[in-house]
Amino acid sequence: MSVPQPRRILRLLPMFAIGAAAVLGGVLLRDQLGFEALRQHREVLLAFRDAHYWPSVGLFMLAYIAIVAFSLPGATVATLTGGFLFATFPGALFNVVAATIGATGIFMAAKWGLGQRLAARMEASDGAIHRIKQGIDANQWSMLFLIRLMPAVPFFVANIVPALVGVPLYRFVVTTFLGIIPGGIIYTSVGAGLGQVFEQGGTPDLGLIFEPQIFWPLLGLCAFAALPMVLKAIRGGKGE
Repeated sequence: MSVPQPRRILRLLPMFAIGAAAVLGGVLLRDQLGFEALRQHREVLLAFRDAHYWPSVGLFMLAYIAIVAFSLPGATVATLTGGFLFATFPGALFNVVAATIGATGIFMAAKWGLGQRLAARMEASDGAIHRIKQGIDANQWSMLFLIRLMPAVPFFVANIVPALVGVPLYRFVVTTFLGIIPGGIIYTSVGAGLGQVFEQGGTPDLGLIFEPQIFWPLLGLCAFAALPMVLKAIRGGKGE
């Protein structure tokens, strides 16, 4: 049964709003949400944090949620800010929780607007598309953890793609929260050391995640996440 045109448009409104916000944010907020803005306003932010700790936590998390949910520029800087203001812990916790909430918002918008209909069509189709959908469903946990742990997968892509293939909300939330913890801790720890970086007039090393001592353990986690898929493929091959 086809969805009436007005209802279809209504379902797409959240995605249109996110797309418009992402474009406007990229044009208007790139400088305001960049590293230099953090450098310039660091004293004001620290003073506000010292005077109003929990309100500063709440405002920071709301800003982080908005940045992720509307795909605004500055997600990495927001993570650094969490470490700069609140240390590696509890800064990493604030960062991961806020990022998960923001990611869930854009996931639900995509799922409501496009994902449910697209997943249903893939399920009802024949041939290769149906087999792809079955393969995704059989390995959802592994695939979700894998795209979260792989540094090369953009955060926006990892939020949208699961919505388009019918991933349940609870699986998305669990794998997002747990899967972004390693990267979240790494970048929050970089942010926790920004005070010294500012004093030296330098910039943070955002390529730290690709250093061998960090990249190889992350790659090991990726391999561990992919292991169930590999074992299923081996067992399936033996069963043929």
